[in-house]
Amino acid sequence: MSINWFPGHMRKTHKLLSEMMPNIDIVIEVLDARLPQSSANPLFETIRGNKPCIKLLNKNDLADPKVTKAWVSYLQKTAGVKALPIEATNKRDVEKILKLCRVLLPKRGKPSKEIRALVVGIPNAGKSTLINTMTGRKIAKTGDRPAVTTCAQQIELHNGIRLFDTPGLLWPKIEDQQGAYRLSTSGAIGYNAIDPVDIGRFAANFMVASYAERLTERYKVTELSDDPDEVLEEIGRRRGCLVGGGVVDMVRAAETLLREIRGGKLGKISFETPPQSAE
Repeated sequence: MSINWFPGHMRKTHKLLSEMMPNIDIVIEVLDARLPQSSANPLFETIRGNKPCIKLLNKNDLADPKVTKAWVSYLQKTAGVKALPIEATNKRDVEKILKLCRVLLPKRGKPSKEIRALVVGIPNAGKSTLINTMTGRKIAKTGDRPAVTTCAQQIELHNGIRLFDTPGLLWPKIEDQQGAYRLSTSGAIGYNAIDPVDIGRFAANFMVASYAERLTERYKVTELSDDPDEVLEEIGRRRGCLVGGGVVDMVRAAETLLREIRGGKLGKISFETPPQSAE
């Protein structure tokens, strides 16, 4: 299947970002540490121009640490870009972000010259959670589904920094369908745009190829098939996803695998490596 997801409010967000950028000092882009390339919207790069940018590898606690370290080195090869692995709920990580903003903009950060930071990210990357941690209160709506934030807002942190929050933004047409499948596996793309069994097959194939031992350990399976349907069926049987006659409910089996991958139940997983490492 071809995955394409671009809710109407996201079109407005793209236009809004372009209009806001001249008044922004720094861009804070929230990425998913498990898939930094697939969760990076190429539209952001064209919009931000030469503004300094902090790329946050959020959900660092769910990602393979060695792969994350390689991504930090790779991302910082781009001029004006700094990269930080974080957990959006961790206050110490938030302090590192604010400190880095001041380092990159030493002439700003005072009441008379606030640092105007635009926080961007695709749906479900953790942008709203980060903003709530920064402010110490629930300012932005959060949820375990994408596209929770649907309107722009400004937040004054009272420390010389003003945040500009916008809805999560995906691009109009996802050219890289492998990237789209990785996004779907991570939960960034809504269920209205995907077939859970199809995404479950992709996730099963990926896990067998990259983290097979996690599957055998989690689901107590001695042998893993190369057929993703058989893998899902085995997971379904182990988790009681059955209908009449002992037939496995493939939708429930796929959703079980996806839910446990997203929740870190199968350990720290990275879905992609930096381009030079992949080569």
